[in-house]
Amino acid sequence: METTLSNNLDELQQLSIEQLRRRYRELFEEDHPTTHRNVLVRRIAWRLQSVAHGGLSDRARQRASELARDADLRVLIPRALKQTAARASAHQARRDPRLPEVGTVIRREYAGRAVEVVILEDGFEYDGIRYDSLSAIATKVTGTRWNGFLFFGLARRTHRKRGRR
Repeated sequence: METTLSNNLDELQQLSIEQLRRRYRELFEEDHPTTHRNVLVRRIAWRLQSVAHGGLSDRARQRASELARDADLRVLIPRALKQTAARASAHQARRDPRLPEVGTVIRREYAGRAVEVVILEDGFEYDGIRYDSLSAIATKVTGTRWNGFLFFGLARRTHRKRGRR
């Protein structure tokens, strides 16, 4: 019996995906959605070994059934908790440590005019309009793309001096 099982397991390696899917259908009486070779081979091998060695004992089956019946499983996170976690996570992700406190006004002179931006909890206000980023404001002011932190002096470029050898 072990030799037959071993031969069957070896033969699985030689089968095409379509042959493996057919074999799976024979053993499980249903189709498997995957076309991943290793998944099919492992599932079929498990079933062949289970059939050859008798599978789970009646006692083990009964215990598994009891555990499944008594389990109070939550599959999804509660909606309210999910929304709270998402808001907290989004706020933490948005709040860049280079930004000054909420309510701070940052100023910059550009092309002879003063550019003033108010730091909001969830963005920035410039000229009475709310923006999501400083870069959007810098682009609006200059007409070209800018890194907002550099434009407003909140970050400095670092230049490396190249030494001669």
